[in-house]
Amino acid sequence: MATQKYLVMLRNVPGKQQPPTPAEMKEMYGAFSAWQTKFASNIADMGGKLRPGGKVVTPSQVMDGPFAETKEVVAGFMVIAAESYEQAIDVARQCPGVMRPRTSIEIREIATSG
Repeated sequence: MATQKYLVMLRNVPGKQQPPTPAEMKEMYGAFSAWQTKFASNIADMGGKLRPGGKVVTPSQVMDGPFAETKEVVAGFMVIAAESYEQAIDVARQCPGVMRPRTSIEIREIATSG
């Protein structure tokens, strides 16, 4: 079975969150590095964290966004290569820092031609 790619969008609820302590940051980076090593063959594109704000484009206008009334915003993304949705979920779920209070992930299969 061919490996499929999945877009993983990291969502969080807007608002201030307590920044981690230096010890927590060190622990998080260690765990993240171990995750990257463990799933190196599944990480097609590490993506990145997105800056606040942005633009919303419609056929008739360009507006500042995302909007304050939005319950969740896309905070980052990555692309995972996996044999199935279940495997993509497993890889994303084990990523340190992804599954925290006030966060969720959306996983979408990337369509391929053919």
